[in-house]
Amino acid sequence: MAETRPSRRAPRRRDDRGALTLFVAILFPALLAFAGLVADAGTKLDNYENAATYAEEAARAGAGEVDQSAAYGGATVVVDQAEAITAARAYLTAAGVSGTVAATGADAIQVSVTITTPTKILSIIGIDTVTSTSTATASLLSGVTGAGT
Repeated sequence: MAETRPSRRAPRRRDDRGALTLFVAILFPALLAFAGLVADAGTKLDNYENAATYAEEAARAGAGEVDQSAAYGGATVVVDQAEAITAARAYLTAAGVSGTVAATGADAIQVSVTITTPTKILSIIGIDTVTSTSTATASLLSGVTGAGT
């Protein structure tokens, strides 16, 4: 009788087809979220810078409103608070931004500006807008005081 040998099969090769697709499918949402954070966080920072600039400039515009009747009458030159608030609001309107202007005490105004813009990438996960707010205060003081005056 002939001797039978156990058959030796070639070792099985592992089938890696589709592994890269699975890797990309798992990693893609995370990469997309990271790209959204980078792009839309940059937008939020840019909005904050712009809001701060508008708030500071509106407060400055208001602080330049001198009470002309007191100034022409020879009295101390002071800033008219009502006119300062009006001027700051006018600046915000001309700049096309939304904000609030309020009196802070008897000699200051405070301007708050809010800028909201739509997101570019994060809207995919439900974050549709980014909002930045900044506040600036201007003291309504005038004149120079100190030694030698």
